[in-house]
Amino acid sequence: MPAVEQPIDPDTVLDAAGPAAIERAVAVLRAGGTVVLPTDTVYGLAALPSVPGATEQLFALKQRSAGQPLAVLVADADQARHLIEPPDPDVERWMSTLWPGPLTLVLGRSGSARALELGGDPATIGVRCPADALLRSLASIVGPIATTSANRHGEPTPATAWEAAEALTAPADLVLDGGRRAGVPSTVVDAAARPWRLLRDGAIAADVLRTAAS
Repeated sequence: MPAVEQPIDPDTVLDAAGPAAIERAVAVLRAGGTVVLPTDTVYGLAALPSVPGATEQLFALKQRSAGQPLAVLVADADQARHLIEPPDPDVERWMSTLWPGPLTLVLGRSGSARALELGGDPATIGVRCPADALLRSLASIVGPIATTSANRHGEPTPATAWEAAEALTAPADLVLDGGRRAGVPSTVVDAAARPWRLLRDGAIAADVLRTAAS
């Protein structure tokens, strides 16, 4: 795996469980910076899509095309509902039974969320409520967080914070170390229109989706 072009500054690495983690992450994100952080699946690379230009750094750090959209992590289903068009019954059941958890739903984007800078199709948005208390607390403070796996595009996501940070093309502004995270990525479902389509196999199997929707 190619090393980051610049060494990681140890002062930018914090224990994700430490008392300063959320406060520092809030400050960095609101300033338009980038954060490597642990999720309930793998390490993610995050920025605020509501801050002009912030998410451009995510595409650059991953060497990823802006045509491939970023998903957002939300604090809860209520926060998600502000970002999406009124969901159909299947989506409501998934949100109530499978969130918090490793399920990303691609849905029609609400008018109020059109200004979020996420790349890809501005008519849709991928949303997920993670089963991670730190991330939900962070999203409750700063709003929806644009997040993608902390790796260069097309390469595996490293299991440790340092390795994830070093996999990028340049250092992130903050790294939150939450120990090893080698989970299965989230399942991604395009539910913007019926019938819904499975875009990526992940931690939640298709038969679980079908059962939860019935």
